[in-house]
Amino acid sequence: MGNEDNRRRRSPCSCCLSVFKWIPVIFIFGVIAWSYYAYVVELCVLKTENRAAMIFMLIFYHIALVLFLWSYWQTINTPVGRVPAQWRIPDEEVNQLFRADNQETQKRILNNFARSLPVTNRTINGSVRFCEKCKIIKPDRSHHCSVCSCCVLKMDHHCPWVNNCVNFSNYKFFVLFLGYALVYCLYVAFTTIHDFIQFVQNENGLAVSEQGQPTGSGMGRFHILFLFFISIMFAISLVSLFGYHIYLVLVNRTTLEAFRAPIFNIGGPDKNGYNLGRYANFCEVFGDRWQLWFIPVFTSKGDGLYFTTSSDQFGSGTGQRYDAMGNTTSAAAAASSRQRSII
Repeated sequence: MGNEDNRRRRSPCSCCLSVFKWIPVIFIFGVIAWSYYAYVVELCVLKTENRAAMIFMLIFYHIALVLFLWSYWQTINTPVGRVPAQWRIPDEEVNQLFRADNQETQKRILNNFARSLPVTNRTINGSVRFCEKCKIIKPDRSHHCSVCSCCVLKMDHHCPWVNNCVNFSNYKFFVLFLGYALVYCLYVAFTTIHDFIQFVQNENGLAVSEQGQPTGSGMGRFHILFLFFISIMFAISLVSLFGYHIYLVLVNRTTLEAFRAPIFNIGGPDKNGYNLGRYANFCEVFGDRWQLWFIPVFTSKGDGLYFTTSSDQFGSGTGQRYDAMGNTTSAAAAASSRQRSII
């Protein structure tokens, strides 16, 4: 991390900005706390007359809530996956790199330093990817986050709702957070829809019991009404976001790679460069032990520095591979190209 970034992080403005970043997280926890009161107290304790139904509702509600909060906390609290120190270029070579008068010289310096590192991604001009702020060689699928002020392993995006980078270290937690948040919202909406219908059917907005007597206070009924509306609104937004990230998991692609295909030293740009098949892609994020797939504990495969590519999985000698422009490259031509790049 550069000295300029350190000074910026220690400034008073940076401290104020750090506090400001927690506002979305505080808002989410505030909504969860209010929904807990509205559901448990107003709906279950004060409104539900059937004790068996109340116990059944509370058990499943708390299971969904615990899994939701657990995955959300893991997403927030998991440290960002940072690039190890051995990927940092020494100051002498950095000075040579910045003093180089052409791109070919810079490319040669970077390629020589990265010769022993497991990197396959390249820039548009074929050079090893280098971060000028962190002074490091970027591992495959890593990117520099301006909010975190560091290079992040397998960066997906920086999410303000968790005040953290979604990356290799917490991507499983983030997907589970979206999934359990959706389950939580759908469960709340499903169990409050009956009260919503009663609210609409009664002119004064008060539900009545089987004996025709009003049940619950007017304010309590409005708590349940708003709970239904908010759960529906959050569920609608979560469906698309959760569905999109499930798609990304199944094709082994990050949000950044969906917008800009990674460039490989052999084959060029290829959005499907890490696609190993749906099951293998799923296991790369959620692990091989199916018992822990849906538990918010870290089970992702690998170290975040090296990732198996589709050419590694299926072999480079199986014929032709297509790049993003629709061109084909035979195995022999790919090997020859790789040999020339090393020379």
